[in-house]
Order: sequence, then structure tokens, then C-alpha cells
Amino acid sequence: MRQLKLSKAFTLIEPGPAVFVTTNDGRKNNVMTISWTMVLDFTPVFAITTGEWNYSYAALRKTRQCVIAIPTVDLLDRVVGVGMCSGADTDKFSKFRLTAVSAKVVKAPLIAECLGNIECKVTDIVSRHNIVVLEAVAAHIDAARKEKRTVHAVGDGTFIVDGRKLDRGKMMASKLPAGL
Repeated sequence: MRQLKLSKAFTLIEPGPAVFVTTNDGRKNNVMTISWTMVLDFTPVFAITTGEWNYSYAALRKTRQCVIAIPTVDLLDRVVGVGMCSGADTDKFSKFRLTAVSAKVVKAPLIAECLGNIECKVTDIVSRHNIVVLEAVAAHIDAARKEKRTVHAVGDGTFIVDGRKLDRGKMMASKLPAGL
């Protein structure tokens, strides 16, 4: 093995998938790309890492709601493009041909082109680590969508695409919490 720079250690466990996070500040919709996401437990609680450097962060703090939209590999160039510009001076929905769809519970929009959308309310902001904790309040999936493979950012400008699904549900059935 060769030594890896400590500053690059995160590329070994970068979580992914890369997702869109939509917000609405009361005047306009915005979307940002986030690759630092995590599931916190078996309940619908998630976290993203973002902060003042992202234009959408002010809307997250103000409205305390957003949508996590899950793009697939066919949207990779849009995922990267959205992440490379700011909603402060760009209508990203228009520029990247993303269709905003009204959500059921929150004011932030769903994205029609995505495989899934999770409506969320902010339950906590851990400023020290730039972590925003989200509780899901509604979820939507486009089961008819042919492309289902998500992309995972490695953190150095490269991405990994999901491969085939390996089912071990029966082996784990007795270990999963009821209802899963």
C-alpha cells in the first residue's frame, strides 16, 4: 500500500449518493448539489452537510424545510452543473432544465426528473460541523423510471455509479426493526 494524504482520506468513504437539495425562500425556488449526506437511523431522519457558503443555506435556516431529490446517472452532468454555480445569480431550474413540482407538505419543490424526492423539515443545525438534521415528512418515487442507478461523488471530481443490487434481505430479516 502507498500512503494517502490525510487530507484525501475522505475519498475512501465519501458516502453519496450525490443528491439535489431544493429550497424555497418565500420568493423563489433554488437547488444545490450535495454529496455529503447520511441516514441517521431506521426512522426517516437524514443529515446533510452545508453552510453559509451555499446560497440555499439561508433559505434552509429561514424556512427550516427542503426536499432531497435523488438523481440518477443520466442526470450526472446536471448534478455537476448545479453544483458549480450559485442560485444567487442563476436560475438553476431553468439553466439545467429541471422541472419543479409542488410538494405535498413543504414549500420547496420536488424535481420531476429525479428517481425519488423526500420532503423534509429541519430539526437541528449543528453549526460546529455544518450538519443540518432533517426529518422526512413525505416521500415520492417514480417507480416507472427506467434508470435507477445513482451516482456517488468520490470527492476528487470523479463519481462511482451504483452497480447491480445484491439481495441479502432473508439473511438479515430477523435483524431488521419491525416495519422495514
